Amino acid sequence: QVQLVESGGGLVQPGGSLILSCVVSGSIFNIDNMGCYRQAPGKRREWVASIGRDLSTNYADSIVKGRFSISRDSEKGSVYLQMNSLEPEDKAVYYCKAVANKQPYWGKGNQVTVSS
Repeated sequence: QVQLVESGGGLVQPGGSLILSCVVSGSIFNIDNMGCYRQAPGKRREWVASIGRDLSTNYADSIVKGRFSISRDSEKGSVYLQMNSLEPEDKAVYYCKAVANKQPYWGKGNQVTVSS
């Protein structure tokens, strides 16, 4: 059974930082693209950032605004999202996604709350 286990969320003050981690476990091979999405209360899930097998990265500039950085450890099957200068508008459930053999796999989500 394939699972994406997420960690690192929580409560942070405005201007603070968090690192979200996601580790893929189970029988999954040939992980291609890995990415992070988020869903704020009352809104649709939206793409935040992604990273390819070749470590090329893409960001939703309107969301990230140069504040986030995505990375991965292909040997460990893990992806990380470094989030800096967090704003209250970044409050959301953050989801990890991995694509392997054209099949998408999702994590269960990780709550991030930005509040003083």
